[in-house]
Amino acid sequence: MDRKNNVILILSDDQGYWAMGCAGNKEVQTPNIDVLAKTGMRFENFFCASPVCSPARATLLTGRMPSAHGIHDWIAAGNTIKKYESQSNHLIQYLKGIPGYTDYLTENGYYCGISGKWHLGDGHHPQKGFKFWRVFPKGGSDYFGAVMIKNKKPYIEPRYITDVITDNALEFLEKAKRKSNPFYLSIHYTAPHSPWTRQNHPKETFDRYYRECSFNSVPYQVEKRPSWIKRLNIPVNDEKTRREYLSGYFTAIEEMDRNIGRILKWIEENNLRKKTLIIFMSDNGMNMGHHGVFGKGNATFPLNMFEESVKIPCIFSQPGTIPVRKVNKMLVSQYDFMPTLLGYLGLKMPREKYLCGKSFAEALKGNRAVSRDFVVVFDEYGPVRMIRTKKWKYVRRYPYGPDELYDLESDPNEEKNLSGVCGFEKTEREMRHILGEWFLKYCDPEFDGVYQPVTGMGQIDLCSRKSKRTPSFNKIFIE
Repeated sequence: MDRKNNVILILSDDQGYWAMGCAGNKEVQTPNIDVLAKTGMRFENFFCASPVCSPARATLLTGRMPSAHGIHDWIAAGNTIKKYESQSNHLIQYLKGIPGYTDYLTENGYYCGISGKWHLGDGHHPQKGFKFWRVFPKGGSDYFGAVMIKNKKPYIEPRYITDVITDNALEFLEKAKRKSNPFYLSIHYTAPHSPWTRQNHPKETFDRYYRECSFNSVPYQVEKRPSWIKRLNIPVNDEKTRREYLSGYFTAIEEMDRNIGRILKWIEENNLRKKTLIIFMSDNGMNMGHHGVFGKGNATFPLNMFEESVKIPCIFSQPGTIPVRKVNKMLVSQYDFMPTLLGYLGLKMPREKYLCGKSFAEALKGNRAVSRDFVVVFDEYGPVRMIRTKKWKYVRRYPYGPDELYDLESDPNEEKNLSGVCGFEKTEREMRHILGEWFLKYCDPEFDGVYQPVTGMGQIDLCSRKSKRTPSFNKIFIE
């Protein structure tokens, strides 16, 4: 190995920021994730770019918001062949022509590999600088019997997919050890994405949660469900179903954590800990009863921007470089990840008009964070957009609403909507202006989410003039 840092990004799937021991949850067992927090910096206010898988993952990879890369919903077609994905007619590379940070890592001598969930279209062919490619191409599936890609061909994997993703990651690490290049590895678990039923997970772990856990860390707030919700995509109407789903959700996290321990053990045994930046993050957040719903941004229709949907776990750990046992409260987003990673590694950030993030690499090294013009984060899900400061959250639903405005200091659970309320007109007007100006600056008009009929039911083709389908999004029907 040369003197450059290695990088491992561990990405979970649909994990709420609240679902870790290091975040204060005393019920879910995450000892290895907690070790990363103890040996690094945990971000308490880290936000996804969109509260659903594919758009968030695309922003993380490219540094562009969905309205600049064109993926606005979870991808329901073009990931694999029709035998394994009912709506697919052909493979689609949704990010073709848009570089990701792994392209720049490859150009700078990194050996790049990915093991696990891709879900950005065409999972059969390696892209974005990856030389090692063992992916799960779709959004979700059973944990036993998942479709996996190896040597550009799909096959059914009978083993527990969390274990398989780790096995493949360890295979990459053994190959990387024999090279002189620094390595980058994406480990993209499908956990804790649904399904959460007993047959999908190791029974001993599931049964322990089902029998013994009180689930007091996850209140089911039916009485606090907002009146604007017209549809629930995962209805839960009884305590038995709630207990089963939470048992599966917590089991998936614990089994993922166990596998993260296998990765950390390999790094330690090969004396690479101080030379390896390890990042733990989720693609988007998750409600598991919060606000009376189960799911993420498309748990409801209209689509939601609840804190539990948009706030995600994020830990950076590299002992000797990043301060240990630190909790950082600055507002940061997935669109800040690309400039931060490249800056941390000492690599030049490309100049490109749609790159909207700012590096927080200096904060990771214990230095004063790079100042921002104003401390805000932005989010979007099709025609629904959000701006959030430390105090305020404003949600704009184009074209018809309802809009939302919350004072998060006095109302952290988002129970009192102040949009349109007398006395808050100026705040709402200012937030709307900043939101609009920011998207005007960083949006590609061809991909503008305001004009895309996104329903939360999936994207089935490119959303620009290149689309071969009309519309490019699955419809939803409200009775």
